Amino acid sequence: MATWESSNALESYEAGHANHKDSTVAIHNGGVPHTEDSPNIDAHKYLRSNGAYHGSEKTLPGSDHLIGDDTNSASKVNGGSPESQHEKSDGGEQGKDYEDPPKPVGFFDKRLNHVRKFVLMKWGQTTLLLSVFILAVLSLYWAVFFHVDANQNSLIVFVVDFDGQAEPFTGGQPLLGPMVTQATEKMVKQNAPLHLGYVTVPPSAYDNDPMAVRQAVYDFEAWAAVIINPNATALLRAAVDQGNASYDPLGAASIVYVQARDQDTYDTYIMPTLSQLTTEITSMFGETWAKEVMSNTSISRTALANAPQALSPAIGFSQFNLRPFLPPQATPAVTIGLIYLIIIAFFSFTFFMPVHTRLITPQGHPPLHFYQLILWRWASTIVAYLIMSCAYSLISLAFQIPFANPSAPSTAVANSPSAYGHLTFFVYWMINFIGMTALGLSSENVTMVIGQPWTALWLIFWVITNVSTSFYPIELSPRFFYWGYAWPLHNIVEASRSTLFDLHSRIGLNFGVLFAWCAINTLLFPVCCYLMRWKSLKEEKEKRGD
Repeated sequence: MATWESSNALESYEAGHANHKDSTVAIHNGGVPHTEDSPNIDAHKYLRSNGAYHGSEKTLPGSDHLIGDDTNSASKVNGGSPESQHEKSDGGEQGKDYEDPPKPVGFFDKRLNHVRKFVLMKWGQTTLLLSVFILAVLSLYWAVFFHVDANQNSLIVFVVDFDGQAEPFTGGQPLLGPMVTQATEKMVKQNAPLHLGYVTVPPSAYDNDPMAVRQAVYDFEAWAAVIINPNATALLRAAVDQGNASYDPLGAASIVYVQARDQDTYDTYIMPTLSQLTTEITSMFGETWAKEVMSNTSISRTALANAPQALSPAIGFSQFNLRPFLPPQATPAVTIGLIYLIIIAFFSFTFFMPVHTRLITPQGHPPLHFYQLILWRWASTIVAYLIMSCAYSLISLAFQIPFANPSAPSTAVANSPSAYGHLTFFVYWMINFIGMTALGLSSENVTMVIGQPWTALWLIFWVITNVSTSFYPIELSPRFFYWGYAWPLHNIVEASRSTLFDLHSRIGLNFGVLFAWCAINTLLFPVCCYLMRWKSLKEEKEKRGD
């Protein structure tokens, strides 16, 4: 009976296939739609789907498929036994039962009304939030430069007049010294635009020793110093009277500065202003001096011919750059390159976190105690910072920034001295290591607390606040930015400059600030770990609907 029914069904299907009609073929009191859209359906597959092959171990002639008996066939046609329905749910070849996925619709389809409203609301909220963030945080970077012109007087420049202060040339009226001090004091009193912070200091404050003024500049007491050398006017008069051919106008005065302290500030603000000042003073002095020489009939033409430089230009300003910013490839080590130190420390969390979580995920092993996971995470993170900071430091070594030159006297002009000799690289590495730890642990803690997607906003905030107070002198910024002295990157930059260029060292203070950041973030680290776990468990419960 089952064989007949199956054969009859097969014949009916083949007949429908041959005629290609939009009709149905009755098989086991059921309808099988057969249209021209689907003429190539395999008949045996169709019979399998309707249970005609299930049951008996007989086969259709010329077919390898099993043929079921009439009992099982009927049960398949009339809804199927529990066994057959179970087979349908298994998704096998027998009894496929699934729904086609919904077809896409247009954006303004009415069935998307509630979803579209939700998406537009969230889009608006997110855009507003990001706009407020841009205004609030990125404004910090613009604000650093907002009062630069008005704050140039914060760049202190000492003016020290030694002219006519030492024997045996104390007689006569000095010209150069008083002219310089009067010019700078006039700028300060009149609050002239774009003037530096000129401060007239008596030579007695330095025991009448110009080298002591150099030491003050090296010690960051001032950004620069204008020194009128001892007896400048008296030596000039003697050169004219005696026809001294060896007289050097540049010996009359000098400018002392330390470019490696902040090359951009010197090149942009200090040196152009001082150059303008010296040009004006040279011009004024030349006019006054020419009148005095011409009015002195005792000066012979022979003497003037032997020392024409004593008549014009008469005076000049020598420049002593105690620590030039050299070599040029040191620029990334104390500026833009340090941004990558922040970024590397930040993204290390993303790389290492999946590795750490394997210890508490029971996949064929018992989970680790959570407090031990905290200890492991902290220790492994510190060691990772040690290794990565070494790799970062080796870049500077590979590009031949000097790390083994001897130190130089503080008052001497020296090119590329190293603060600690052969130990300079190790100190530089430790600066980057402690700095990376201070920057990185802060990011670790904040990331655990705020989670995604807010960590991207934290990175922007962290970079901007550190860069704004590190790559530009805080003296030129509004007083609001004085908190930058306590920020990690400011101290990394200052310590790196003093190490690479043998500058006045405040490395003890710098390391103290960085260690304070490390200690505070280490204390907060376990708290943030537990908080992150609490948030994760809460999210899991919400997903389960508990």
